[in-house]
Amino acid sequence: MLVGTKREDERNDMMNSVVLSRRPVGNPVEADFTVREEPIPSVPDGHFLTRNDFISLDAGFRNWMNEDSGDEVLPAMALDAPVMGLVLSQVISSRHPTYEVGDRLMARFAWQTHSLSDGSDFIAPLPRELEFNPSAYMGVLGDTGMSAYFGMTDIGKPTADDCVLISGAGGAVGSIAGQIAKLAGARVVGIVGSQAKADWICSTLGYDAAVIRSGSQPLSEAIASACPAGVDLFFDNVGGHTLEAAISNMNHRGRLALCGAISGYGVAPHGPNNLFELVTKELSVEGFMTHFRHERYDEARAQLSAWLRDGAIQSPEYRLEGIDHVGKAFADLFAGENFGKTIVAL
Repeated sequence: MLVGTKREDERNDMMNSVVLSRRPVGNPVEADFTVREEPIPSVPDGHFLTRNDFISLDAGFRNWMNEDSGDEVLPAMALDAPVMGLVLSQVISSRHPTYEVGDRLMARFAWQTHSLSDGSDFIAPLPRELEFNPSAYMGVLGDTGMSAYFGMTDIGKPTADDCVLISGAGGAVGSIAGQIAKLAGARVVGIVGSQAKADWICSTLGYDAAVIRSGSQPLSEAIASACPAGVDLFFDNVGGHTLEAAISNMNHRGRLALCGAISGYGVAPHGPNNLFELVTKELSVEGFMTHFRHERYDEARAQLSAWLRDGAIQSPEYRLEGIDHVGKAFADLFAGENFGKTIVAL
C-alpha cells in the first residue's frame, strides 16, 4: 500500500477534480492528468450532490480518452474536463426524488472529491450499512468482481475437468476470476507480466501455475508448457498477441470469454492472425460488458459476498491515498504495478 496526501477538510466549500490535460499517447502517464480545485456546486432541483470516498481505476476507460473515440457505450472524454470513472460515494445533499441524504452509491461519475448528478448517470445503489470494508465495493463487490463473476458463471462455466487460462491474472478482474474458477475445481493457469506477480498469484490466490508474458520462451510455447493437455476455457483481459497465443492452445470446442483488451487501449491493436482456428476447433467466443447486466448486480453481489464472508475468495487491492495520486494510480495499471484492484482513497 502506498500512502500519499489525504483529503483536506478545512476548506468545506471547495472540491478537487482530476482533468484530462492532454490526450495520452499510447499508455497513459501521470502528466496526462491535472488536479483542479473549484467551488462545490449548488444543488438545483432534480439533482443531488455526493461526497466521493473512493475512486476506482479501470483500464478500460483509456479507450475513451482519444479524440473522436466516442461510441454507443460512452462519449469521448473532453480535454480539460473531469475524467470519467467509477466512484464509491455517499449523498450529502439532495433535491432529487429518488436519492436521499445518506444513500451510498457505486456510480460512473468522474475522478472528483464531489459529484453533482441528475440521476441519469450509471448508478448502482448500495446498502446504507456496508458489511465489508467500503473499498471492497470498488473491487470484488464492484464492477471488477462482477465482471469476473458474470464472465465465469454465464460464459466460461468452468468445471473440475477444465484447464482454465486467464490473462491479466494479477489484475483487478483476473485475480477474482481465477479464484472463482478454482472454486469450480478447475486447474487454473494465469498469464502475468513479471515473476513477482507469478509468485503472488500462485502463493496468495491459489493459481496452479503461471506464465510470464515477457519471458524467454515464446508465449504460445510457454502456455503449452503450463497447459500440456490444452486449454478448455480462456478468460481474456489483454487481447492482441496474448489472445493469439491462447487460441493456438485451445482444445476442440473450448470457450473464450472476452472481458478486456488492455494491450489495444489507445494504440493500434494487434489482431490475432489465427482466427480460422475458431472455425477448425469449433470454439465458442463471447464478449461481454458488465453494465449490461445491471439488473443482476444484487445476485452477483450476494454470491460474491457469501464467498468473501466464508473466506473462499480474497479481495486483493493496490491502494493509493489522495486525489493527487489518481493519475499515478491509472498509469500504474498499464505499467503492471498493481496487484489486484487499484483504488484511491479520498
